[in-house]
Amino acid sequence: MKAKTILTAEQAAKLIKNDDTVFIGGFVGTVAPEAVTKAVEKRFLETGEPKNLFAYFAAGQGNRDGSQTDHFAHDGMVRRVVGGHWNLIPKLGEMALANKIEAYNFPQGTISQLIRDTAAHKPGVITHVGLNTYVDPRISGGKLNDVTKEDLVELITIGGEEKLFYKAIPIDVCILRASFADESGNVTMHREVCTLETTSAAQATKNNGGIVIVQVEKIVKNGTLDPRLVKIPRIYVDAIVVAQPEDHEQCFKCSYNPALCGEVVVPLNSIAAVPMSTKKIIGRRAAMELTEDTVVNLGIGVPEYISAVANEEGIGEYFTLTVESGPIGGVPQGGTQFGAAINAECIIDQPYQFDFYDGGGIDLAFLGLAEADEEGNINVSKFGPRIAGCGGFINITQNAKKTFFCGTFTAGGLKTKCEDGKLIIVQEGKEKKMVKAVEHITFSGKYANKVGQPVKYITERAVFELRKDGVHLTEVAPGIDIQTQVLDLMDFVPKMDGEVKLMDERIFKDEIMGLAK
Repeated sequence: MKAKTILTAEQAAKLIKNDDTVFIGGFVGTVAPEAVTKAVEKRFLETGEPKNLFAYFAAGQGNRDGSQTDHFAHDGMVRRVVGGHWNLIPKLGEMALANKIEAYNFPQGTISQLIRDTAAHKPGVITHVGLNTYVDPRISGGKLNDVTKEDLVELITIGGEEKLFYKAIPIDVCILRASFADESGNVTMHREVCTLETTSAAQATKNNGGIVIVQVEKIVKNGTLDPRLVKIPRIYVDAIVVAQPEDHEQCFKCSYNPALCGEVVVPLNSIAAVPMSTKKIIGRRAAMELTEDTVVNLGIGVPEYISAVANEEGIGEYFTLTVESGPIGGVPQGGTQFGAAINAECIIDQPYQFDFYDGGGIDLAFLGLAEADEEGNINVSKFGPRIAGCGGFINITQNAKKTFFCGTFTAGGLKTKCEDGKLIIVQEGKEKKMVKAVEHITFSGKYANKVGQPVKYITERAVFELRKDGVHLTEVAPGIDIQTQVLDLMDFVPKMDGEVKLMDERIFKDEIMGLAK
């Protein structure tokens, strides 16, 4: 077999031509081809090329520090961006808000499936995911600014049912990241925390006559790789880049943890308990919704505390936690390690994980609560001068058998403490999160009611429930005055059926709650 071309990152960057559509792999701070994306940026700053690129990615990427796809955030370097999550690439977000680039935000899972279908030269993806949200063409079609005109999503009817059709996006170059490559270019991902849509992206690019660039940790001799570990066969690969260790961290700020990729299993009692906080209070109340023999998804942010609480309470074995990036089982991680899980039982490709999710495979989903309104809608994707993006939020929340939104009741400086099983508001947040109408519909209360989906909204001081006639206040924390500390801080009046229950006082005591019993 012929040896595969091994290039420096700088040489690989020269393979990208002006006007190319470039797919970039990665998930938050993991599986990041940082050496190559840095080199592409360096080339542009020095030569003005490649320019007018179409940057394309599925998951959130970066760390709000100019890394990953934010390396492309320069005037003239990109003309269009389609991505699943924007919050970690603020420079590109600023360019979108300034109408300097065309910008779209689509559901992360749907993008990963679209890449897989593009490999087979299918015209696109037909799905219910995104109906009645901002992705629906009747609202904005996923467009993020005024200069974005082309419709990449269409509303269609099949078998008498409304569906969304996401058009295929041909890829000219894909920049991927993996672990080892042999001399012929067969590539493994056995030291990565997830495999994402890497195989599909390479296939889609190769079948479009494009160029596949793979950043790896090292080159090994032919015949030494287990063929069952190879995720990108040599027939898909055009160039291999061996990265320096600082550009090939397993996760940003994390050189290597074998427990994140299944090489070792660590005792869970070695994971330290998180200290008491407002977010942990929410995580504790949410953990009370966990039931046995269920499949669970936890979003980024406050929902991460549910995993910590479950581990602390010794109930993690009674249900299965999953992450949209592919891990099944184990303990999902947060921060730049979001997408990874300690002691995962299985790690599958991201498109397959979302196939399971979209089909209703999640029993319980716990996602963030950034902004809610009287129709039960949730916004986590766009807030005035900031584009956050939906990530996997729409796929997950729209299709779970039960969905719970978890977040603080107010934002901007909220401080709390607990005394004698009661919640004390030390300093109120400056911003209301319960508004009359959300700015961006990332979750549709109307759609949830249409399909009969149970929905709750869990905060540190109150719990709400979506019903056919609107949002109901069902619980309030001990020590909280309903009128002054709940109702007066909402832009709509929730419905209340008789006396509102008190939240369990165990939530507000800094000791084990005894959920295992």
